[in-house]
Amino acid sequence: MSEFTPQTNRITPFATDALALLKRLIATQSFSREEDKTARIIGDFFQERQIPFQRLKNNVWAKNRHFDEQKPTILLNSHHDTVKPNKSWTLDPLEPLVKDDKLFGLGSNDAGGCLVSLLATFAYFYDRPDMAYNIVMAASAEEEISGRDGLELLLPELPPISFAIVGEPTEMQLAIAEKGLLVIDCTAHGISGHAARDEGDNAIYKAIRDINWLTTYQFPRVSPTLGPVKLSVTLINAGTQHNVVPDTCTFTIDARVTEQYTLEEVIDTIRENIQSEVHPRSVRLKPSSIPADHPIVKAGLALGRYTYGSPTTSDQAVLNCPSLKCGPGHSGRSHSADEFIYLREIEEGVTGYIQMVEQVL
Repeated sequence: MSEFTPQTNRITPFATDALALLKRLIATQSFSREEDKTARIIGDFFQERQIPFQRLKNNVWAKNRHFDEQKPTILLNSHHDTVKPNKSWTLDPLEPLVKDDKLFGLGSNDAGGCLVSLLATFAYFYDRPDMAYNIVMAASAEEEISGRDGLELLLPELPPISFAIVGEPTEMQLAIAEKGLLVIDCTAHGISGHAARDEGDNAIYKAIRDINWLTTYQFPRVSPTLGPVKLSVTLINAGTQHNVVPDTCTFTIDARVTEQYTLEEVIDTIRENIQSEVHPRSVRLKPSSIPADHPIVKAGLALGRYTYGSPTTSDQAVLNCPSLKCGPGHSGRSHSADEFIYLREIEEGVTGYIQMVEQVL
């Protein structure tokens, strides 16, 4: 790690700016679909540094000064929307409070610390004329609800992306794979009848047979980082009254899909093996990964980081390029009462991102 330390003194002011920006963002309500005010604050961040930027709904993005269409492009991305605070908060979620070397506030950990660290990283490299890559910074909306007006809306406006760094709290470790999410609604059909006369064909029993298959089937290809594809039946509904054999039974599958399969392959496998009708709600939230020998991963490994597979879903799900999930903060603090991030984690985030990108540039 010593080969990277000479930059530290130059990086510190960027980390200071990142912390100040994070406090402003915490103090500004930005629930999903209500991020207009934080979008303005991020725009102000660019404007104060004389960096031209663009805004599409509540997504804000900018390109490095010496952008060259002949060069490949790195995307730096994190989100500025938050979940709503739960009832267990003992602090004001919209008041940035520094105490015991922690910054408390809604979105401080998920994903404010990542966002401001990436913005500081972008500002650090913005004026560099000699980079092998372009850099695009995108602060996206609606990540917490997997909304269509977030990064997915913005992507067609961006230049082709070679690879992306997606800022989510990973303690700056390297999540090189992420499970995709597939929600499937199923309907088992039977024949209605009177329960006392042994009439009809009970749709619940048909659904049970299908559910038994879903709970025992194992997809043969297992991800080295994410493990197996996981199918869970999470909702079920049938029947109108106790003495009527139901003619339909509906149930819902939550499928967490690894990079070993496409969402379509999982759907096809389920259709081939159960009798119920299969209706996927969406095939948008795809599994994602980046090769373990990719230069940005190797740069992180050189800094002493380790790789792993992430079970949670992020904006990586809408990307079609290799992507690395990495950022300051701890995933376990996300969506928790009295959410916080350590002050040192902000500086570690800015320093870590800059050192990693520097090795690629």
